[in-house]
Amino acid sequence: MKIGLLDIDGHNFPNLALMKISAYHKSIGNSIEWVNHLSNYDIVYKSKVFTFTEDTPFFVGADKIISGGTGYDFTVKLSEEINKMFPDYSIYPQYKHAYGFLTRGCPNKCSWCVVPQKEGGIKAENDIAEILQDRKTAILMDNNVLASDWGIKQIEKITKLKCKVDFNQGLDARLIDAPMAHLLAKVKWLAPLRMACDTDSMIDSVRKATALLREAKCKPQNYFVYVLVKDIDSALYRVKILNSQRLDPFAQPYRDFVNNTPPTPISKKFARWVNHKAIFRSMTFEEYLKIYK
Repeated sequence: MKIGLLDIDGHNFPNLALMKISAYHKSIGNSIEWVNHLSNYDIVYKSKVFTFTEDTPFFVGADKIISGGTGYDFTVKLSEEINKMFPDYSIYPQYKHAYGFLTRGCPNKCSWCVVPQKEGGIKAENDIAEILQDRKTAILMDNNVLASDWGIKQIEKITKLKCKVDFNQGLDARLIDAPMAHLLAKVKWLAPLRMACDTDSMIDSVRKATALLREAKCKPQNYFVYVLVKDIDSALYRVKILNSQRLDPFAQPYRDFVNNTPPTPISKKFARWVNHKAIFRSMTFEEYLKIYK
């Protein structure tokens, strides 16, 4: 069979599902390639992460098209056989890290997050050694690894393997107590240590977690904090406090994924101000709005 792959919005990140699909079809003797619009395929797999990404505008010649990913329909799942495959990194030769999940799901039910609907409560997924194979660095996409006993055991294993990791979805500051801070201090960080401050109620948790991490001599590149932007006054308050704590805020304008409602213009301006660090350090948001109306 001739199999085609379409990564709709993965321009800066490899698509783990497509890598596993590729590995599976190669294992049963099928040919795999990125879709050539002049070719015809037995099956084409299309993957889209974000609901707001435009679909491919061109005709896809295929007997069967399977569309998956949160951007299309988060109820579409990989089969257990495909999900257990080791990813085919050859289709993304530009990426040198390992990618995967130690855990899936999250026990929290934040109103802005699709993870509980998509993946349910937290559960074990993979061992770090299975994700790494022969690689020494890993991007781990767990949504709440600290909420899982399995996840914590995997972090302990990460410290013993001395591999570098990035928990790119962030760590829950509320779950970082003194023992956890000391464990995280033993991790070799590939990138910043990431947390989130999505509501005003999270400020004290982030502040306390940061103090414990610094006291434990945890030394990532820096401390990076996601900031959900719904109410501008609230987001501005959180950003100012985070900045005063020598933390690196990163603003994310709220988007209603259920109704696919785009972020407001003011929230997008706020994110541009926060995330463009040269501008953020040189002027207030009020000054920014006067210049960039």
